[in-house]
Amino acid sequence: MAGGPSRSSMRGSSRRAMSDINVVPYIDVMLVLLVIFMVTAPLVSPSIINLPTVGNAQPQEQTPPLVVNIKADGSMNVRYKEDGGAAQQQNMTKDQLNTFVLNRQESHPDQPVVIAADKTVKYEVVMNVMSDMKARGVKRVGLLVKSQ
Repeated sequence: MAGGPSRSSMRGSSRRAMSDINVVPYIDVMLVLLVIFMVTAPLVSPSIINLPTVGNAQPQEQTPPLVVNIKADGSMNVRYKEDGGAAQQQNMTKDQLNTFVLNRQESHPDQPVVIAADKTVKYEVVMNVMSDMKARGVKRVGLLVKSQ
């Protein structure tokens, strides 16, 4: 018994507390949940909202937009409709356009502005006109595009 381990030392080492946690079952559960969500996500349809109806509702009148045309040579013209419905078109410089938009915003504050530019016009020119419109107090500024 001089060189071998004693019974008391063998018994004591087997009773030591385990200090590490086995995370494999947690990973398995997470992967199963992930697969379940991946399978069920495409099956869930978005909800449809049934809106109430009103008897004699009148549609809101929308102000026709003010269309700013920027041509390939850099010249600009403005198309707009007056309150009577007559369409008008005027050639303008950038300064004239700014004063025209200021005057138009005073009489028609909710009128949107649409910018239609030739595709050869520099992006910078279009963005400058758009930022000028925003600076003049135009609430809605958009770009006119041609569908394919």
